[in-house]
Amino acid sequence: MFQQLGLIGCGLMGGSFALALKRAGLVKHVVGYSKSPSTTERARRAGAIDVAAESALLAVAGADIVLLAVPVSATEATFKAIRHLVEPGVLFMDVGSTKRDVVDAARRALKERIGGFVPAHPIAGKEKAGIAHADADLYVGRQVILTPLPQTDAALVQKATDVWAAIGAQVLRMSPENHDAAFAAVSHLPHLLAFAYFSAVAKQPGGDDFLSLAGPGFRDFTRIAASDPTIWRDILLANREETLKQSMRFRHALDALEHVIRSGNAEALEDLIRSASEGRAAWQMNSPRPAAPVALPPAR
Repeated sequence: MFQQLGLIGCGLMGGSFALALKRAGLVKHVVGYSKSPSTTERARRAGAIDVAAESALLAVAGADIVLLAVPVSATEATFKAIRHLVEPGVLFMDVGSTKRDVVDAARRALKERIGGFVPAHPIAGKEKAGIAHADADLYVGRQVILTPLPQTDAALVQKATDVWAAIGAQVLRMSPENHDAAFAAVSHLPHLLAFAYFSAVAKQPGGDDFLSLAGPGFRDFTRIAASDPTIWRDILLANREETLKQSMRFRHALDALEHVIRSGNAEALEDLIRSASEGRAAWQMNSPRPAAPVALPPAR
């Protein structure tokens, strides 16, 4: 059990983590900080935190586990604000959706103290952000990717693994580079496409009429277009290189479909559709993974 969680960022992800730890009996006391005092007050009323801190540094003081649940663009400034209290044996984690930029920021800010930082990415969330939507079950059955560095304290990596597993998550390990390449494909590109597609429909002449006719397929396809704009601005810019690579792959696949439609080649079109249909039918979210750390091909 941890004595105190220092929570920096009392929104959906941080609040859910705190609630989950409390429910599991893994922490005695939670001190939280957010830029907005009203947010920390709502977190206190929701039971996610016990005390509201006036600064990130005060939230970390006395903590033996710290979670940074801030936008990825705020990681470096947050580490600079708390680095004097980054002590050996204290577990520091984040929840950022990109990892290379987070790791680089931690290296710059923490320097020789970086061994206490275990970068983490929980594959969980909701379209609606904020402490009002925090849920102790948010991480149950979800994957959490850890991307430790060579200098990361091995004992803290294990402690991070145990914490996430104890609140119901499935824990995997990857390098920051492989993480960003993978999630550009399965998370960042889909959001980019959803934003573009919804805008293309809504902003064309007659778009409002088209939307009034949309059914479950359109609803399901565009669901993630309602995601938080600030968060996704930061993610897409932070992982722009890998996201643009995946966007190019998508363009090639779309070009292939457009070509056979344009040519009227029904057989080739059916083959392309069948390949995608059968692949999607066989796919299962969070399917069992190898026990060994995941090793994807290096990003090119």
